Amino acid sequence: MRIALAQLNYHIGDFENNIAHIKSCIHKAKTLPADVVIFSELAVCGYPPRDFLEFDDFISKCRDGILSIAEECKDIAVIVGAPSVNPSDKGKPLYNSAYFLAEGKIQAVFHKTLLPNYDVFDEYRYFEPNRLPYAVVEYKKYKFAVTICEDIWNITDDPLYVRNPMDELILLNPDLVINIAASPFHYGQPKRRRDVLIRNAKKYKLPFFFLNHVGGQTELLFDGGSMVVNPEGNVFDEMNYFEEDLRVYNLNDFIYKDKKEYREDANTPSKIELIHDALVMGIRDYFGKMELKTAILGLSGGIDSAVTLVLAARALGSENVRAILLPSHFSSEHSKQDAIELADRLNIKHDIIEIDKAYSAFEDLLKPWFEDLPFNLTEENIQARARAVILMALSNKFGYILLNTSNKSEAAVGYGTLYGDMCGGISVLGDVYKTQVYELASWINRKKEIIPQNTIDKPPSAELRPGQKDSDSLPDYSILDKILYGYIELRKGPNELIQEGFDKEMVKRVLKLVNTSEYKRYQTPPILRVSPKAFGTGRRMPIVGKYLS
Repeated sequence: MRIALAQLNYHIGDFENNIAHIKSCIHKAKTLPADVVIFSELAVCGYPPRDFLEFDDFISKCRDGILSIAEECKDIAVIVGAPSVNPSDKGKPLYNSAYFLAEGKIQAVFHKTLLPNYDVFDEYRYFEPNRLPYAVVEYKKYKFAVTICEDIWNITDDPLYVRNPMDELILLNPDLVINIAASPFHYGQPKRRRDVLIRNAKKYKLPFFFLNHVGGQTELLFDGGSMVVNPEGNVFDEMNYFEEDLRVYNLNDFIYKDKKEYREDANTPSKIELIHDALVMGIRDYFGKMELKTAILGLSGGIDSAVTLVLAARALGSENVRAILLPSHFSSEHSKQDAIELADRLNIKHDIIEIDKAYSAFEDLLKPWFEDLPFNLTEENIQARARAVILMALSNKFGYILLNTSNKSEAAVGYGTLYGDMCGGISVLGDVYKTQVYELASWINRKKEIIPQNTIDKPPSAELRPGQKDSDSLPDYSILDKILYGYIELRKGPNELIQEGFDKEMVKRVLKLVNTSEYKRYQTPPILRVSPKAFGTGRRMPIVGKYLS
């Protein structure tokens, strides 16, 4: 039995190209040759389809796609994910299903039981969990247990779940387990998935074939990393990260002969490399799937815009990125030189547009109201908004998409200007803490200096007033990021953080900044998700909440 895993990049709602891509891989798998080729969860329509699932026409196209794919299943079987209609008048109208196709038709349909409804997931909004008796499908004398993503994650006696799919499937004596998934990336997820698969393989003493999506779907990024684990719990093979892949495995060879030892993180890149590759893919797919080509950003000479520029150049090509320097009389000469040097090193076209005239025009316009009042945050924000007006004007005139360069630390505490440096079409670093931005810069420079060392070494500053430093307004990032990580990712309250040794007043101040800045985050661009708890769909907080305020 030869099984092919087709790790593909799908486009939500692009049925024509998704189906053509699947068919192309079926034909290729036949030539390898393979007996079965497997595609991922909701492959036909792309994941996550969200409220598209509420359109009858969308569901009809899914069904037509399955029937069209089935016609190609001659001399090969296919497992592929798509929604299916719940024939009962009870429960949700749809199932999240896996279709087994062979001999030109649908041979079996399996429904997902455990529907994730946490963080970025809201599958229970659309799908009915499987309540039918479990079944396996037999093909060429092998029994396949077909599962969908979350159905293999519940391997404990957690009372939250009435059913554990694997515990029931194992009673049917399958020869192998197939798990088709749409498992979004965050930097800890590759190891978590590997651990789950290894524990399952050891517990049930069966080989597991895990197939994941790859590609960016706006803020959600899928890393691939599909793998095969043998019954002893050894990772037999792990597919590429952040790119499409197609591989064939001989079931008999690796079950009975291969004894390759599992090595911790054998093929997985480091955390910072994963983040880097995820962001590059996220930018590339956002532009590609939106049929966009060129990006623009404000290049300040600071670390955030520098890292964003490098990522954009790697994702889109230097010829498709435009850097605009927007200095004021507060901008330091070394920042301008650092920005120019980086753009030159990357062979990116750059322009310098002084904002002093625009800033002075606003000052004169508002003088009757601001006269005799001291310079404060208002004037700083006017500079940021003047820059945004210029960048958006260039974006509109020439068809560029503005890349937002704010980092997660700034977004968390509201250290940014609405309709100023917080605007853009996509937020590249909005899920990357400031300390991680420095790690990315060091990783980018690991072989040769790309980002000027001065950009990395100098104290961070928005340069909106004389001698300004971020540390004037915020705790040191090495401390701030630890507090933010504890509160946002780990959901620790103030007392827990204080007990860990953080200053009481600092904790109260930081957490209050996070909570009172929620209204700003509601108005930011989509943020590429690389952490276990990103701002956006996976973190839903009330704007007017009183907690900790």
